[in-house]
Amino acid sequence: MGIVVVGTVAYDSIETPFGKVEETLGGSALYFTVAASFFTRVGIVAVIGEDFDLGKISFLKDRNVSFDGLYVEKGKTFRWKGYYSYNLNEAHTLDTQLNVLENFDPILPEEFTRKDLLFLANIDPELQLKVLDQMKNVKFSAADTMNFWIDSKKEKVMEVFSRVNAVTINEGEIRELTEEYNLVKAARKILDIGPEHVIIKRGEYGVLVFEKSGEVFFVPAYPLEKVFDPTGAGDTFAGGFMGFLDSQGEIKRNLRKAVIYGSVLASYNVEKFSFLKLLEISRQDIDERYREFLNFCRVE
Repeated sequence: MGIVVVGTVAYDSIETPFGKVEETLGGSALYFTVAASFFTRVGIVAVIGEDFDLGKISFLKDRNVSFDGLYVEKGKTFRWKGYYSYNLNEAHTLDTQLNVLENFDPILPEEFTRKDLLFLANIDPELQLKVLDQMKNVKFSAADTMNFWIDSKKEKVMEVFSRVNAVTINEGEIRELTEEYNLVKAARKILDIGPEHVIIKRGEYGVLVFEKSGEVFFVPAYPLEKVFDPTGAGDTFAGGFMGFLDSQGEIKRNLRKAVIYGSVLASYNVEKFSFLKLLEISRQDIDERYREFLNFCRVE
């Protein structure tokens, strides 16, 4: 049992209509790991610079997170700066500094190559393929991407998607990737190349899951009075989704439950900047909100 995640660890500077933070912890792999570690062991594969304060993520070691794949290189840590208007579903990038990420060459520790689950968070699809090639007995894999890679390396993105069990992608990205506005048609195009599940993240409108079997599953977003920062919500969703699946062992029977657990973690994440809210909650809080999600859709 256990999950490997490959992605980014970053310093983010974010402004929303409700506040502003500078140099806060972020990155796709870090959001994923914080969420998944509520449920299972995680091995994180990423690169950081000499300027990164490892003490700020030392709490993850108490959650059985392995840093054996977290490489420290000379130079500065990856940085992203952006803002959100009142349309919190759309991030606007002001500055991206790849720094040590520019020459990242992910080599997995031997122990990681034998893990059951793999999540390819948002990084260069060529690096995602390199990680896939190193895995020996992965039972369930999922991948994410972003517009930048769709614009610059569309064929490689499609190759990654053809080799994984599940794709997590937002509605704007899947429309661009498939050149289909209709989400049903767009999902079908992705399903036709290989994956068994296409999970479309729709922000405040919830999550749509399309299955190769033809089944469709929908989960609404949790109704919140205050949303401070949607940064990392998709990666947090993936962490909850994959973490719960790994904790249960059997994939197919628990996939829909896992989608709801992912939505629960994402709903907590947006309540504060960075992943600070996730540090304030317990597994009991998560389970209680899961039951609230079930009540949203219950019909007597």
